Amino acid sequence: MIYKNILLPIDGSENSKRASEHAVSIADLNNGNITVLFVIEPNYPRLPILPISTLPSPDENYFEELRDEGKGIIKEFEKQLEQNGNKNVQINTSIKEGKAYIEILDSINRGNFDLVIIGASGRHSALERFTIGSVTERVIREAQVPVMVIP
Repeated sequence: MIYKNILLPIDGSENSKRASEHAVSIADLNNGNITVLFVIEPNYPRLPILPISTLPSPDENYFEELRDEGKGIIKEFEKQLEQNGNKNVQINTSIKEGKAYIEILDSINRGNFDLVIIGASGRHSALERFTIGSVTERVIREAQVPVMVIP
């Protein structure tokens, strides 16, 4: 099967970087396209149970920092692609805000993707590092296209 349109959700983790390498290799072989997706997902630190009204609401500076982080991760990917000379690969980028698995699934449903390549787990808690990441697991379970998981 030829995979021409690949969705690559990235978060800057090591697994995500390895997934990027696989996506580039597959797209390069097939003169394909990669849509790189970074999802801004505000995470509150895990605190003792407190009423939600006592948590500070994120301000615009917080979201701007997350957007800048996403742009930096995408730039790093593009720089690596350029250094490796992968001229057969066309890159599109997208930064979305929301729950990561929801935004990834929405992108799959709205796009014309043949394949999703995603890291086994991203930047999560120590417990999640021993198992497949919760975002990846949800994407595998609910995606309507093949999903390649890279450890």
